[in-house]
Amino acid sequence: MKQNILLYFTDQQRADTCGCYGQSLPLTPWLDQLAREGTRFEYAFTPQPVCGPCRALFQSGKWPTETGCYRNKIMLPADVKPLGEYMEEAGYETAYIGKWHLASEGEIGKPSVIDHSRTAVPKELRGGYTGFWRVSDVLEFTSHGYDGYVFDENDQRIDFKGYRADCITDMALEFFDQYDGKKPFFMTVSHIEPHHQNDRGHYEGPEGSKEKYKDYQPPRDLEALGGDYREEYPDYLGQVASLDENLGRMIARLKEKGLYDNTVIIFVSDHGSHFKTRNRDEHLNGMDDYKRSMHDACLRVPFVIAGGPFKGKGDFRDIVSTASLPKTILGLAGVKVGDAMIGEDLADVVQGKCPDRRNEAFAQISESRVGRAIRTPDYAYSVYAPGLNGCTAADSPVYADDFLYDLKKDPYELNNLVGDPAYAEVKQQLRQKLLQWIGEAEGKTPEIRDV
Repeated sequence: MKQNILLYFTDQQRADTCGCYGQSLPLTPWLDQLAREGTRFEYAFTPQPVCGPCRALFQSGKWPTETGCYRNKIMLPADVKPLGEYMEEAGYETAYIGKWHLASEGEIGKPSVIDHSRTAVPKELRGGYTGFWRVSDVLEFTSHGYDGYVFDENDQRIDFKGYRADCITDMALEFFDQYDGKKPFFMTVSHIEPHHQNDRGHYEGPEGSKEKYKDYQPPRDLEALGGDYREEYPDYLGQVASLDENLGRMIARLKEKGLYDNTVIIFVSDHGSHFKTRNRDEHLNGMDDYKRSMHDACLRVPFVIAGGPFKGKGDFRDIVSTASLPKTILGLAGVKVGDAMIGEDLADVVQGKCPDRRNEAFAQISESRVGRAIRTPDYAYSVYAPGLNGCTAADSPVYADDFLYDLKKDPYELNNLVGDPAYAEVKQQLRQKLLQWIGEAEGKTPEIRDV
């Protein structure tokens, strides 16, 4: 029988919140254990640091500019074959629990033209998933840190009381009460934590988080730049600890049911958080709060896969993009999609079958600006589109220099060298690499101008 696959998906989680990525507080013992058992990707980067576009990529295996889902409030198009459909065709029983964020349409800042943010997601907008379903399209609109509601596969509203991450996990565990084992399962547990609560403007950890996690060591970028981390970080860490506790509950149930040894567990987040330290840039043109930039605080995410071909592979220290997630999941299911999806099958990568791969990651930035970025082991370089609003334009024929960081000298990205003559040659090399990525991803090569 094929291996089961559990995708444990968090929202807006920095890599450095996890013990296996250097966090000194004991917040993530369960994830740390998975990292020891499986593969930990040291340098994993999101291809799009905004919730909707990243989720659209994870469900389609295509760049946000290809599907048109370049910003929030754009639905997954009907003419793209989604991951759920692939998986069910491959013989998997599917389950999806938590946040969807791909079933409403409209302009940013205006009422949606099609709005399922507080109603059941219609079957035709569920990305090919026809099985167990406990979902809110926009979970932060139907719930808070405590209490809320989702909808099941029959469009029935399910109210919950208690801490949200606990309740979402409770629903995921209910799947195993009716699972008969005749098919392998593919389950996504899509938490909204540790995202901030939009309508309240705060991170909402379990009660007592502010006191319990007050003695934290702030990340160096936040310590240097400020933002709002002093008030918000203890609750953020409380959310992270809760997510790990609930990961432990999932692992315990898999072991209880005798499913653990035949289940691949994937832990990943859609993007990180800069805690309002990067939203005062002179090139901002659109909107931002916590995530819409090319900095590691936003792009670098925790990414661990345990089980199957990832068992015992240890730390993988080359750069990977989470754009490879759908192709990797399908590879585990025995489905080879080739060029129909972007990215790599990471099982092949960790087994050394891709010796000529580029040790780079590419990202499309939206909403805060129309931007593009490349991350190499030594440098981070990004460009922006002058005069274009990131909430209304997907791309541009013309970009200009935005940021350049020398990561060996400046790992916390505090000194922008994009206009430094000493880095002119480096910038030109990075620019050519970035143009190659843009050409491959978007089918056209723009002009990039000096700052």
